[in-house]
Amino acid sequence: MSLSTLIMDDLKIAMRAKDTVALEALRAIKSEILLAQTASGSKEEITADDEVKLLQRLVKTRKESARIFTEQNRLDLAEPELAQIAVIEKFLPAQLTEAEVEVVIVKIISETGASGIASMGKVMGLASAQLGGTAEGKTISTIVKKLLV
Repeated sequence: MSLSTLIMDDLKIAMRAKDTVALEALRAIKSEILLAQTASGSKEEITADDEVKLLQRLVKTRKESARIFTEQNRLDLAEPELAQIAVIEKFLPAQLTEAEVEVVIVKIISETGASGIASMGKVMGLASAQLGGTAEGKTISTIVKKLLV
């Protein structure tokens, strides 16, 4: 079942339940999907990888907004952002822990023979491709830096 179909089904459920937070998050996802589809000039479905990247971008922006609101003692604005993150993350693949990501990166480093910070680009490319939507880029980057220094 495509992400669009899942979103539409959950959107209907949220409307019936009058869940405003879920409605707002689901409408944001639907809007981003439509923008991604029309950006290419066609109405064809976007790939699963593109869907995951889109969802990760939505989560990232909400985390950043929540962090800023929290720093400014605006918990009334931060709480809806955090609630929307929970709704969006339901559609993402399960995220790996830092320890699991580190195991994968250590394996990549040993296979490629990478050493030093100069090899970071090569390791990051392989790690990002292999870990796909199961880990954030920032987490991957932090672990690669730690292991290559």
